Amino acid sequence: MEAKDVQLNDQVQDLLNQVNNLYPGKVEVHFIGQLQAGFVRHDQAQQMQMGKDIDIQVADLTAPNYTASHELLHLLMILSGFPQVFFSLTTGNPDLDQQLMIMGTELYDIVSHEVVVSEQRKHGLITPEINDLYLKGVDYTLKPEPAERDDEMTLRTLTLLDALVFFGPDNQAINDQFTKDYPESFAAARKLYQTITAKPVTSPFSLRRNVVKLFKAFDAQLEAWNLPVLHNTEFTTLSSVLSKRQLSLQVRQIFELYHSDMHEKTTQRRGYVGFNRADNQNAFVLPAPKPKEDTPDYYTNIYNMTVEDLFKQLKMPYILR
Repeated sequence: MEAKDVQLNDQVQDLLNQVNNLYPGKVEVHFIGQLQAGFVRHDQAQQMQMGKDIDIQVADLTAPNYTASHELLHLLMILSGFPQVFFSLTTGNPDLDQQLMIMGTELYDIVSHEVVVSEQRKHGLITPEINDLYLKGVDYTLKPEPAERDDEMTLRTLTLLDALVFFGPDNQAINDQFTKDYPESFAAARKLYQTITAKPVTSPFSLRRNVVKLFKAFDAQLEAWNLPVLHNTEFTTLSSVLSKRQLSLQVRQIFELYHSDMHEKTTQRRGYVGFNRADNQNAFVLPAPKPKEDTPDYYTNIYNMTVEDLFKQLKMPYILR
């Protein structure tokens, strides 16, 4: 049931118009139901693909304009040519795949939030009241950290890192509260925050670089805690940002193919991951060839193609630097 009495304010209507100017289909925002949780979190809205159109459904009316603008800005970034994440591999365990996809998307989103939050502040969409509602969302999501590490360290660290992107690193009252309630995971979040803000996100290339840095740093933190690592550099495909010159080079000059233990989703054949030689991040996935095509020439031919031709063949989107 759609909520009838909620209207987009002028700033959010402007964002919606910008998105519709760039998107080939139609993008609409709908406020669904009457729920008001009394806090804001980023899972209170979702984008639904309806054929060629996109419907942004806001399912919580605590701060409808803030929540709608958050989704619209994510969409605007992708339409403006920022990298995306794709998931072409499967571990063979659907639950594990789902968990890895959620985590990979969350880490990518946290880096994107550097742009999203800064735009929301520019448009006056983050007020002292929104700050309070965001903090309530953190408190609702996390239980205080116990003396012994538990299995919620990953969730705490992700949530607190996202909160640092939202509040900035210098809010003393918030820092004091997080240090008291979540000492170890907040210390880890602060270290990760330094990693992803050492160089600001000013372009698609710098966003991609910071996402890769976070994938690696987050795994290093989990490893230090003896928790299972996520392997996003292999599991998650991140779109490439390439110059004209790089597009005309041979595949072998930019990428290296590795046989993965995982399978390519659509064919269910073993996956070959094309890793970017500069940062060892998954840039594309190929299924292993059918047995009768599995010859040395098969791989030589791929390596000899230009990057542009391979990406065309794979229908793999990329961003021109």
